[in-house]
Amino acid sequence: MRKFILLLTCLLSTTFMFAQFESSKQIFESPKLEQLTAAHKTVAILPFKASISYKRLPKNFDAQTNKEEERKLGSNLQSGMYTYLLRKSEDYSVVVQDVERTNVLLKQSEVYDKIGEMTPDALAKILGVDAVIKCGYAYEKTSSEGLAIAKTLLIGFGTGKVASGEMTMNVYNGTDGDLLWRFYKEMNEDVMSSANAVMERMMRKVGRNFPYQIKK
Repeated sequence: MRKFILLLTCLLSTTFMFAQFESSKQIFESPKLEQLTAAHKTVAILPFKASISYKRLPKNFDAQTNKEEERKLGSNLQSGMYTYLLRKSEDYSVVVQDVERTNVLLKQSEVYDKIGEMTPDALAKILGVDAVIKCGYAYEKTSSEGLAIAKTLLIGFGTGKVASGEMTMNVYNGTDGDLLWRFYKEMNEDVMSSANAVMERMMRKVGRNFPYQIKK
């Protein structure tokens, strides 16, 4: 009984700490948000700027491999957001451009790897959209996956935290590149997380704050 109470206490404490961390979010809305987004018909999701860091570098760390993983993560998160918005398309007032088309157009214009050097309005012109969604995701590994799996099996799903994540989502007006909306969120990541799962969780946190969400 004593062991059970101790285990339950640990579980509740972990859940409480996760809830505290997950509650950290910030939202900015431009005074012109409603006026400008009302006229938007098509938006594009740019490839995410993703970074992967380690609280303690692993022995086999390779900078080039890490860079490739960041690029892959950015692409997967872009695809994950598109899948979510496509699945919920009836809830939004705009059409989201297919990310494959977005990426092809960026590559044809030779700016796919130079997004950080381009203004949002210039990117919107290349893509032929009314607005662009530009996101960043900073991912820091804080625990070994082996230890996290052990915790998950012992306590339950979602408790094997291996990393922390910081997501920033910006919506820019395509005509002048003005920032219309910004969302920042800190998230815990566990051993079961995937790019789609991360986007599912984040978009649920965004909820009705998303500027293209149809009011019901």
